[in-house]
Amino acid sequence: MGAELVRGQNYPLPRTRLEILISAGVPVLVAAALGDEGGRVHDGHRIAHPGAPVLPGVEVPRAAAAEHRLSVDLGELSEAVHRATVLLALPERPGAELRFGATSAPRATVTDADGAEIVRFTLAGLDAESAVVALELYRRQGGWKVRAVGQGYAEGLTALLADLGLPEAREVAEAMHEAGRLGVAQAADPSEVRPSEGGPVDYAHPGRQVSRQPQPVAGDAPGWSMEERLYNQVWGMFEDLARATAALRSAADFAAARLDRELDEALADPRARIGGAGDAARQAAQARHDELMGRARAAHDRDLAQLIAEAEVVEPALPPAYARWDSPVWLGHQMPSEPPQAVRLGDLHLPESAALRIPMLVRLPLERGLWVDSGATPADFNDSAERRRLALEVAVALAARLLAVHPVGEFAVEVIDPAGAGPLGALTRSGALTGPPARGTAGVAQALESLTRRVDLVRMAIGVGATEALPDGIDSARRLLIVNDFPQGFDDRALNRLRFLADEGPAAGVHLLLVADRVDAGEYGPLLDPLWRSLTRLTPSPDDHFADPWVGHAWTFEPSLPPQGGAVLQQVLGAVSDARIKGK
Repeated sequence: MGAELVRGQNYPLPRTRLEILISAGVPVLVAAALGDEGGRVHDGHRIAHPGAPVLPGVEVPRAAAAEHRLSVDLGELSEAVHRATVLLALPERPGAELRFGATSAPRATVTDADGAEIVRFTLAGLDAESAVVALELYRRQGGWKVRAVGQGYAEGLTALLADLGLPEAREVAEAMHEAGRLGVAQAADPSEVRPSEGGPVDYAHPGRQVSRQPQPVAGDAPGWSMEERLYNQVWGMFEDLARATAALRSAADFAAARLDRELDEALADPRARIGGAGDAARQAAQARHDELMGRARAAHDRDLAQLIAEAEVVEPALPPAYARWDSPVWLGHQMPSEPPQAVRLGDLHLPESAALRIPMLVRLPLERGLWVDSGATPADFNDSAERRRLALEVAVALAARLLAVHPVGEFAVEVIDPAGAGPLGALTRSGALTGPPARGTAGVAQALESLTRRVDLVRMAIGVGATEALPDGIDSARRLLIVNDFPQGFDDRALNRLRFLADEGPAAGVHLLLVADRVDAGEYGPLLDPLWRSLTRLTPSPDDHFADPWVGHAWTFEPSLPPQGGAVLQQVLGAVSDARIKGK
């Protein structure tokens, strides 16, 4: 018997030739949409549905039915296809508005070509939905996985197809429903469903072998370069860990709810209170709970082990922009000739998988500024002075990384430090700063005025397509502005200029990095709220304030810092300084 999946859980597919069995209490339409690496379906010719049931590698039934059998050969799909989404829809009927909540829960079972069950998934919990994404088959580490999705759409099939990115969603939905109307009488009897006239898909692959658990390979993801493939692979690991954790938590919630219900039912039955019947019922309920949790934990442990193995080969292969500070790639680091696509801000992990750290990569140029929070966090017991020192250490490490991974002269760092209390020695000694840190209220005003003027001029030059005509003294290099101990030294005018830089600066090559305690800035009230919301919050100590876009887990963030007592930061900044001197 195959694995029983819960919503969000994934499972490796040991074969590429598959059959997917759909069982529902009423006739349903079935389709398979072929998407790119983001799951987007670009046109109606990449959907197999009752009106057009055959695509290379995929065949679906021609009519609505309560029982379906889909044929899939993942090896036949083109390299452009990274996800095959299996979806169900209730046929439209005049005068009737059927919803999945009024039927028995549909069930999807994936088998190999010989009929051996791999996984099964019951689409429970549906209510007002008339269309639902049942399963998703997707490429991973040179092989394929299946994910239990179960996402329903109360707005119907058109909304589902539009969510997949299909431009002609309405037209395809209408074609599917028309095919359903033509075949609904026939579909009442599953035995009447016949293969298409073209016959079954030819699955012959002489000598083809697929490993049950492919060995992880660094860069095994779509992309035009190794750097892009590694970036996509890291985010694929992040998504897989999010889904695996969601499956474990969902199973725990389901098991606990079922245990509570069964115990309540046992206590409500007077017969269970006589003799040992009550104890037997409670023990049986607890055993079912433990068995379900055991299977859920085993599935999670299996997925986690795969991801840990993948991390062990991916981490050493990361380029400097993505790498940890203790990576060997920093030894003898040379300035690059091209800017990177992304940069590592730190690591992310979840409590169920504390041993696995996923690099937090963000695209460059930075569309949002960064705020390194020097305030207290629940896990931080340092005094305020030590928290400020650690926060600035994070800022310096980020600035050093950005300088080191950009070509000489294409990135610069400017600092506003009104009180002059920041330990910026490493940056100052490297000569990487555009000038001495701005001090006092007057220095803050002058620095912000200069940057505001720069942004205005660059925006105008970009607008008219004349960036080569910028005045002397206005360079086109990207710039990071570090503001230490914000909002000390800032008046209302300076605050407005800073907000302008946060909003308009990125498009003109100016990016913000604030080191600040949110509580200290409370005296400004709501004036700063738009600024805070526009920045990405980082912390110098572990803090679970990030949420993923799929299931909303609270991820713990840890900053990327050089090893204590090591010289890697000074060596990297020294290489930056040497390269700048040689380039002059």
